[in-house]
Amino acid sequence: MDYQNELSGKIALVTGGTKGAGRAIAERLLQAGATVIITARNAPEKENNKLHFIPSDLSKAEGTQKVVSEVLSAYGRLDILVNNLGSSTTPAGGFTALSDEDWESTIQANLLAPVRLDRGFLPQMIDRKNGVIIHIASIQGILPLYDSTLPYAAAKAGLRNYSKSLSNEVSPKGVRVLTVSPGWINTGASKAWLAEIARNANSTIEEAQQGVMDALGGIPYGRPAEPEEVAELVGFLVSPRASYLSGAEYVIDGGTVPTI
Repeated sequence: MDYQNELSGKIALVTGGTKGAGRAIAERLLQAGATVIITARNAPEKENNKLHFIPSDLSKAEGTQKVVSEVLSAYGRLDILVNNLGSSTTPAGGFTALSDEDWESTIQANLLAPVRLDRGFLPQMIDRKNGVIIHIASIQGILPLYDSTLPYAAAKAGLRNYSKSLSNEVSPKGVRVLTVSPGWINTGASKAWLAEIARNANSTIEEAQQGVMDALGGIPYGRPAEPEEVAELVGFLVSPRASYLSGAEYVIDGGTVPTI
């Protein structure tokens, strides 16, 4: 579909935008004509000089403030905020394996980072009665994997609830707020993880992938999502074509979640 220039003149920020789904989202918005800023702790492996990169650790309050200040100083406003940053580095083993530090670091990155960025960028959106905020949550917010990602699942559940509540407050003021909850995405990190599983189990990558899908309860579509498929959904949601959509959650999981 031709979406060239439908975001022309728009300023967009994608957090965690140097790899995986975040990079795909940034490139999708760029293709639609937006000026796109990306932020992450480390510089992108493949540089794209059309993307404005701001290095920052968003799990810390000073990191989010740095990004807000630099964006508003350089561009004067922000039209589209995609809170894509998400990570889980906690150990497996259930609740007894998790320390306060595990919980706190996960909640900082997955819940408080978007809260702080929203707080930093919303006032100028409200002043102009225009803006879109996307929160990238996860199906783990409703389908947690307690053995390995308990804090991440809890943080994403909190993000879903917060996103809906924020939408109720700011939609009447002209700002659309939406949640996108992906299932398993076939990123570079995911591929490396599968390779490690296959190596440890002395199995093939295909067998490792099937094992992960089985652990999720199955993916009816038969495979994980490609980053570009998630990016296409986000590209539509931030566009003028989605002008009446706010306060909703869009699950993109190939049918993984067994309920509606």
